[in-house]
Amino acid sequence: FRLSRNKKASKMKVSVFAVLACVLSCAWFAHAATNVTMTTTSYGYDDNSPPSAEIAFPHKDGYPTLHNLATETNGTYGNPITFATNKAEYKPGTILYVVHLRKYFIMEDECGDCDADWKKGKHHIDLWMGPQHSSSSGALNACEDKVTRDNAIVIVDPPNNLPVETTLMFQNNQRTVKLF
Repeated sequence: FRLSRNKKASKMKVSVFAVLACVLSCAWFAHAATNVTMTTTSYGYDDNSPPSAEIAFPHKDGYPTLHNLATETNGTYGNPITFATNKAEYKPGTILYVVHLRKYFIMEDECGDCDADWKKGKHHIDLWMGPQHSSSSGALNACEDKVTRDNAIVIVDPPNNLPVETTLMFQNNQRTVKLF
């Protein structure tokens, strides 16, 4: 009797281990990075509504975001740039990696065109570009047009070690973005 009881216990330990391994691997896959093809557009101070660097989900209001104003940083994982979309598409605080820019972005704002596209089932994000003050609208618009893509590859919940181009996209009324 004792021998069969040990066999049962041994089998039970193996079964518990197998179930635990399955749960952990399923959890890992659920949080793995996902490539999504989507529309990417850009906006800045002058074409924000209203013209400003205000964002819908500032950190100071308790959102899981990093900034209180729309911010263009060096675009690293630890220092991502503001992006806007429909909050049903990506929750505030979601980090994305835009492949053709080699930059990380964090969801901190809303976007009217993105809302309309999401209602049609189309992925669309709007990337912040430039300073937190007014600049040359013509130069900013030209830079925004340069990075716009109808079919951009964007990585959702990316790893933190992807290559990053740290040059700002728009500075001193000049397009400085590098495309890949």
